[in-house]
Amino acid sequence: MSPLRQFLSSTIGTKILIALTGLAFFAYLIIHLAGNLLIFVGGDAFNEYAHKMTGNALLPIIEIGLAAVILLHALKAVLNFLDNSKARPARYRDKHWAHHTSKKTWSSTTMIVTGTIILLFTLLHVWQFRLGVYYQDPVHGYRDLYRLVRELFTNPLWVAFYVAVMLLVGMHLRHAIWSACQTLGLEHPRYNKIVRVAGLWLAIIIAGGFAVIPIWIYVTGGRS
Repeated sequence: MSPLRQFLSSTIGTKILIALTGLAFFAYLIIHLAGNLLIFVGGDAFNEYAHKMTGNALLPIIEIGLAAVILLHALKAVLNFLDNSKARPARYRDKHWAHHTSKKTWSSTTMIVTGTIILLFTLLHVWQFRLGVYYQDPVHGYRDLYRLVRELFTNPLWVAFYVAVMLLVGMHLRHAIWSACQTLGLEHPRYNKIVRVAGLWLAIIIAGGFAVIPIWIYVTGGRS
């Protein structure tokens, strides 16, 4: 085994890979949200953006890279969880919060659960919007993704489901951003509180930005 492979298979290497792939996916979420928010501008703007994205010659490479990032993140997270479980085979009889002296939160203790749900949701999301029903824009001739989004989110069950998953995304990001900075050695006593607060607000903005879209479409029918 090469030194690099041995390092990446170690506990420290695993945590670094989790941090880097997590930050890469976080960057993708920011870009994805920016594009999705065009839906508030109107159907033409949203469909034109979607058409440019799907017509990009580099899209297959980007999708393969993104899939590799997500799968590597998930695999390393599961391996890290199993290693931690083996290191502590007996569960604590009683669990107590250390209050202000502890960094443990609901977000940090449910990372493997929220991560699994987010992975399954991502697969469903890709199937719905990348491989789902194909409507053709009668004016421009390319895919009318705006119509598909409107049809999906006129169903209150889908709206509730998507909003619930976005809440889990926010929980996951809240801890993930802070944890990634800590793993990569970007923490400092002077800035730790700022990083935690920034991570919290970034999680709220990302999750809230995605969640408001189905709510707005359900309430307004997608009409500005």
